[in-house]
Amino acid sequence: MRAEQTFGTRRFDPRFAHRRLSRRRMLKALAGGVIASAAAAAAGYGYISHIEPRWLQVERVRIPIPHLPEALEGLRIVQLSDIHLYPYTDLDLARQAVSLAAAQRPDLVALTGDFVLKSAEAIDDLAPVLAQLNPRLGIYAVLGNHEMWLDPAPVMAGLARFSIPTLINRGLHLGVGGASLYVAGLDDGWSGHPDLSLALAGRPADAVTLLMAHEPDLADETVRDGRVHLQLSGHSHGGQVRLPGVGALLLPFMARKYDQGLYRLTSGSGGLWLYTNRGIGVNNPPVRFGCRPEVTLFTLMHQVPGSEVPPGQSAPAS
Repeated sequence: MRAEQTFGTRRFDPRFAHRRLSRRRMLKALAGGVIASAAAAAAGYGYISHIEPRWLQVERVRIPIPHLPEALEGLRIVQLSDIHLYPYTDLDLARQAVSLAAAQRPDLVALTGDFVLKSAEAIDDLAPVLAQLNPRLGIYAVLGNHEMWLDPAPVMAGLARFSIPTLINRGLHLGVGGASLYVAGLDDGWSGHPDLSLALAGRPADAVTLLMAHEPDLADETVRDGRVHLQLSGHSHGGQVRLPGVGALLLPFMARKYDQGLYRLTSGSGGLWLYTNRGIGVNNPPVRFGCRPEVTLFTLMHQVPGSEVPPGQSAPAS
């Protein structure tokens, strides 16, 4: 005989209780899944917008150069790029980057442009922070496209107040223990008038040569010239968002060929090391994923003929 319980005018059959319970559990599970997904999305956005953009990384790169003079063996160069001070990048992150850079004990510091983003006057806050580095061979800068789009004059003046020269199609010869080091810079490749011949006009024939150029894709012209050993660039931000197996989702003009890291370029005139720095700041959208901001330390080393060189991406000049 079937047992039934009566509640008011409705009958309750225990045989079907599990169905109602399962439905309730399903609805609760669905609601929980929605909440968990929302929480995960919020956490994910928090990571790409607030954690990774401030998670500075020191990249250490050895640069082998044939016939490197003994006085330049072990020379340490730090590169900072694309700080883009304000509104997305604050002064505290710039200070952290400078502190990391100073900890590398550089002999020379190269600043490869895009110091500001929305206001050229932001350099007044940034320049005194950069000047704290004080390496023995000096700090040198080039401009980026954002300085050109705003107003390069106050940026150059702000850097000059702290004895940081801006090298626009010119270079400086540095004597280092009897060896020659030539540090040159190009005008911005996007909105300026880069002139490599002019930049290298004062170069001694035997000088180890460092070139700063904001846009990395200018390296195809640099390697064809044959006189530059190392080009340091930025501009790309590494794409800011890089997916495994895909790489950068979006890259700016003049940084679509050499978007991050170390490259070895070759041509009939010789070879060139190119390094594209991922930068410190961000542009809109102000996020990073798989592409941490970086401070880069380069150490010059003598390359023995026939020896292996550090891993990098090899590319012929086009």
